[in-house]
Parts: sequence; C-alpha cells; structure tokens
Amino acid sequence: MSKNIQQLEHWVYLACLMEATARKPGNVHPETAFPDLTYSDFLKSAAVIAPILSHSTSDKVGPSIRESICETQKVIPSNSNLGMVLLLAPLAAVPSEQTIDAGIHAVLDQLTIQDAREVYEAIRIAKPGGLGKTESEDVATEPTGTLRDVMCLAADRDSVASEYANDFHITLGTAVPALQEFWSKSADWESAVIRLQLRLMSDFPDTLIARKCGPNEAKQSAARARAVLDAEEFTPSLSNFDLWLRQNGNQRNPGTTADLIVAALFVALRDGFIPTPEIDTIIKQIPSKFQPELKNDYLQ
Repeated sequence: MSKNIQQLEHWVYLACLMEATARKPGNVHPETAFPDLTYSDFLKSAAVIAPILSHSTSDKVGPSIRESICETQKVIPSNSNLGMVLLLAPLAAVPSEQTIDAGIHAVLDQLTIQDAREVYEAIRIAKPGGLGKTESEDVATEPTGTLRDVMCLAADRDSVASEYANDFHITLGTAVPALQEFWSKSADWESAVIRLQLRLMSDFPDTLIARKCGPNEAKQSAARARAVLDAEEFTPSLSNFDLWLRQNGNQRNPGTTADLIVAALFVALRDGFIPTPEIDTIIKQIPSKFQPELKNDYLQ
C-alpha cells in the first residue's frame, strides 16, 4: 500500500472519529445514542469506509460511494454515513499533488451519469430519513444527467447536494477557515469541533432538520445555535440547546451539519490547515467499552 493511500485512510478515519466523538448538541456521541443509531455504529462505519474512500479517484467517485454504503450496511442496519460518504468521496479523489481547493472543481466536472446511477443505488440501499415523496421517487428512477447535474437539482434543499453544485463552497469557504480559527482559540480539539458545529448551523440551517421538521424549525435551530455561540455563559447555553434539539426524539438531529464537519476535518487534516491531534487526546474522550472497536492501525 502506498504512503499516500495509507495517509488518506488515516485522515478519513480520523475525521469520522473526531466528529463522532465530540459531544456536539443533538448528535450521537459516546455519551448518548438514538434508538436506531449508536456511537459504536459510527466507529464501525468509519472503519469500513476509510480503506474504500482512500482509493477514490475522479473516474470512480460513484462506485466508491456505492461500495462504501454496501459495505456499511453489512455491519450496521441503519444509515450512519451516507452524507459523509457523499462528501468524502470526491474530496478524497483529488490528486495528492493538488490541494482540495485547487483540485475539487475538476473532480466534480468529470462526474458522469454512471456516477449518478451508482449514487442512486447507494441512496436506495441506505434509505436515509427525511426524504420526501418526490425525492424518494427520483432515486427510484433512472438519473437524467451526471452526478453533478442531479445534485444541482437538489442544491436548494440539501447542503450535501449544494457542495457538489458549488465546488464545496461551505466546506472550503466557511467550515475550514472557521475550524482553523476555533482550533487556534480553543482549549482542545473537541471544543473547536463543537464551535464549528454551532457556526455551520447558524450560517447554514441544517437541511436534515428542514426536511424532517420544516424550514421554520431549521431556521429556529440556526438562531439558537448563533445565540449559544455568542453567549457569555457558553456551557449552560450549550446544554440547554442540546436539550431542545433532543426534545422531539431525533427529529431535530443536525445530521447534515455533522456530515459537513467530517468534510471540513478531512480537508483541514489532509491539507495541513490544522495539526493532527495527539491520539491520546481523542481516545481519552472514549469510554473503555468502545475502545476495542477502534481501528488502532489508523491511530499510530
């Protein structure tokens, strides 16, 4: 295995691990779960997709996505990672000699109708929550254009699709710079990731919340996220926000924001915008019952 592929595996796994481990409001993490999704599921899915996505290239983005979802479904019955896989596959496909910012447009521009077919199949396999009747019917049919074309059609209602349509403008234009800023100002990596979540939720109302609960609720969650980010008493404000997000089961789960965080962490690690954190600082946040599921070969 080449050094570059080993590095990509490491960065994909680490981005997924850090996002899942940070105790972000409304999301699954080591201390809280949903009825159909646990922290253990995220560890398993990260281990599954890292070796697949490390081999992603511009001519097999769609197959990499479909294979990642197929293999994930073999170990996890629920959808744990469709959004993050959709984001990571083109990012990981950027040639190693280029930065993500310099190379992502060419990757997206080369996507084909076959990539769209592969992704439609991945969506059918994952069965993500929050799809409306029209969206469900769309993915049950034959795509009418390239993967980028069909993502453009959904860009106004889904932030993952918007990234395909706009050269990852959220990840590269907002998320990575914000992560750098919070990383430099925060006491630890987890605090930086939590603040990144709040910033993204406030600037880009979570589209999973919008699909499940309606646009007004997504806008309310954005306003609440901004209030927490600006609060003088940050910790109690964060705790109250977490309680509000969880009041309605997992309907207010900011899952699309979580996917964007994974993308930002991958780009920031891969292109050196943040230093790779000491592994012990991550592992100490993980209860001992979960640590046997960690892929220690990615954590060297």
